[in-house]
Amino acid sequence: MKLLLTGGGTAGHVNPALAIAEIFASNIPGIEIHYVGTPRGMEKRLVGAVGIPYHEIEICGLSRSLSLKNLRAIYLAITSPQKAKKLLLELSPDLVVGTGGYVSWPVLSAAASLGIPCAIHESNAIPGLTVKRLSRRVDLVLLNFPEVAELLPSKARSIHVGNPLRAGFSSVTRASARSLLGIPEDAKLTVSFGGSLGAGGINNAVLDLFEKYTLGTKDAYHIHGCGTRYAEKMAAEIRRRFGTLPDRIRVSEYLDRMPYLMAAADLLICRSGAMTVTEIALSRRASILIPSPNVAGDHQTKNAEALVALGAATLIPENELSGDRLASEITAILSDDRRRHSMEAAAAKFGIHDANRRIFSALSPLIGRQK
Repeated sequence: MKLLLTGGGTAGHVNPALAIAEIFASNIPGIEIHYVGTPRGMEKRLVGAVGIPYHEIEICGLSRSLSLKNLRAIYLAITSPQKAKKLLLELSPDLVVGTGGYVSWPVLSAAASLGIPCAIHESNAIPGLTVKRLSRRVDLVLLNFPEVAELLPSKARSIHVGNPLRAGFSSVTRASARSLLGIPEDAKLTVSFGGSLGAGGINNAVLDLFEKYTLGTKDAYHIHGCGTRYAEKMAAEIRRRFGTLPDRIRVSEYLDRMPYLMAAADLLICRSGAMTVTEIALSRRASILIPSPNVAGDHQTKNAEALVALGAATLIPENELSGDRLASEITAILSDDRRRHSMEAAAAKFGIHDANRRIFSALSPLIGRQK
């Protein structure tokens, strides 16, 4: 059996696809898995790291302003499905699954036109343009939020399954994670990140937090992912403000061992994308959520509010974010073990904990079923 996956642009599109790869590999011994992404997208690095064969399709999004770039984007949108069709004829997959991002459009369009069984997964509470356009062509739309079905064209066939997650988020222990990361058992560890590309506002607030709280609190440890867009700027700002940081404060471009980081953490500071809140729930961690203001339908705020309503998280709008505010919230949570444990228990109530089983059950009947 041969499975073809596609999705890209951010880790929020790539990690669900890699989770689906793990689901099928654990259920179908000897399965052959391939991945289609863009030549320069983050997906190329993430997929390469796990050794899945990678194939490239050139495509990009439209800019909001009039530019020559838009002419190229339109040209690629028109020509890329034919290139994808040629690739699919060469690979001859039994099933094609997309997880969003621009590259999903040509690959799933080509699969549908060739009669190859295909599906797309939507993790957010507001479906993206790519998902809306493809929903009437694919065999199945997998949903994290059941209400998304009402926002899709009437002819779309959808099923509520939750978000796929890679192994570890519900199985890695705090002790084993801390041992791997070199974090003392009695330390108070905060893990923060602003997404795979990064978030300037979160980075700035975290730098202030180091100065106002972390450096002066001996048992405070902090691991921060600044994102690929901000790596050089963050390094320069650390040199300017602090010279060097102690070993208990670590700043990296990208955090790639998230199951271990979440398991080791006492507190998370992060965005509230659909995949992130699912990971928080399965890891059972207290969190301070800072929704991105730059997403369609403000769906990250809706995600954060769902965790806040359960008592699992604190929400800080980005326009209210500061080092002082973070220091105040962190002190209140980490100094009160009863409150933190209550937040962890509440987080565990969010999301679908058997999503991987549901996803395989939904997709496996499509295998080999030609249109």
